[in-house]
Amino acid sequence: MAAAARSALASAGRAANEAVSFVVFMVLDVVEVLLCVVYKVADYMLEGAWRPCYCSSSSTAAGAAASGKIVVSERGGSKVVSMLSSTKLHLEDISDTLYTRPSVLAGAASATTRSPSSRRGGGGVRAPPATTVTVHSAIVQMLRGKIGADGDGKQHKPYPSPRWSDCHCTNCNPADAGRLFVHVEAPPGGAATEEDVLFIHGFISSSGFWTETVLPNVSPEARARRRLFAVDLLGFGRSPKPADSLYTLREHVEMIERSVIERHGVKSFHIVAHSLGSILALALAVKYPAAVRSLTLVAPPYFPVPRGEVGTQYVLRTVAPRRVWPPIAFGASVACWYEHLSRTVSIVLCKHHRLWELAFRVFTLYRVRTYLMDGFFCHTHIASWHTLHNIICGSAGKIDKCLEIVRDQLTCDVTIYHGRDDELLPVQCSYAVKAKIPRARVKVVDGKDHVTIVVRRQKELAMELEEIWNRKR
Repeated sequence: MAAAARSALASAGRAANEAVSFVVFMVLDVVEVLLCVVYKVADYMLEGAWRPCYCSSSSTAAGAAASGKIVVSERGGSKVVSMLSSTKLHLEDISDTLYTRPSVLAGAASATTRSPSSRRGGGGVRAPPATTVTVHSAIVQMLRGKIGADGDGKQHKPYPSPRWSDCHCTNCNPADAGRLFVHVEAPPGGAATEEDVLFIHGFISSSGFWTETVLPNVSPEARARRRLFAVDLLGFGRSPKPADSLYTLREHVEMIERSVIERHGVKSFHIVAHSLGSILALALAVKYPAAVRSLTLVAPPYFPVPRGEVGTQYVLRTVAPRRVWPPIAFGASVACWYEHLSRTVSIVLCKHHRLWELAFRVFTLYRVRTYLMDGFFCHTHIASWHTLHNIICGSAGKIDKCLEIVRDQLTCDVTIYHGRDDELLPVQCSYAVKAKIPRARVKVVDGKDHVTIVVRRQKELAMELEEIWNRKR
């Protein structure tokens, strides 16, 4: 009897959540349209140019190439956009979720009109035909801003960096725009090292996620043999935040290579990565199979795509289900589905992050460390928006290939940690990774969530990492 009552109550709760969510997100759809107009006008008044957004329709490859300076070509099965025959942008690096995000009403209408087989196959969003090459108008305009003019001489004003809606402080805008900020801890006295460790943070975070937690708890014995590197990813923390970047997986990986591996002569290294950083860790492992000694992935965002689904759209709906409860799902939904609303949040929080940090310190009487706030606030909307879509959603097919290569061609240890109470990325994500890499070890920690899997168990995690690094291979 009690079980039946609990089941009925749970069903009523889910129904209420769906009903409230439908109304709330329908209102947000309207707000998004209004904000689009507001920001078009504001950008024109403050930057002197109309700026593209992903609300507009796509432009075809032919239209993109009409200028003669932006050319779409195919090389080795890969669609490539070339600018002035120098800079290249691979179209498969760009997620269609940037510009294909149906409104609540459109999604509901699609769900009621399509056939049962198509309902199982992609939420009403069809993949474009393989023979059609399209480049969204917003991307075309960003590329034109980089090269400065069309073939007919028409000028395209580049994005200012930082933009009017971004923070202008020195931490957010480093002098060296060509490299990431890298926190380095080397053995005392400049002793030679046997190997190195690279720590990669997750989405809207920074190197402080590691330098304020795990790194201080690494033992002197482990430090004597290794250099410890913790990076701020492109667009986050104290790293460059170019306004004309698309923040693709390729760009993120190349910046890590340039800033850590090449600059510091890294030859053999372990990787420890949290959340979104796990995708970059896998990409690095595939690129440096002989150099990577171990992979430690904490809460990896891996969602196996069911047969018939459009991968990018499936991940979008899974990560951001457009529900008001739990709160973390609501936040993820706003960040993923609403370009202009998320820009508003970025203006309120990130542009004025110093004010918020000061207010928090005063409110807590300077008794609480703010490194998590520092990482959360120090990014730009362009960085977070493109990274979220091009890395999290856009990696739907790429992660499978990376996992298969790690399974079949690499011999390094793979260890996965996940908090059982993680409401953002469920434990099934880690088990799915193990299903692809049977040798991987999965440790699920009770009572820990997406953040406290590291933050409140840093001493234990540091000890466990040292055991991983010391394993004989």
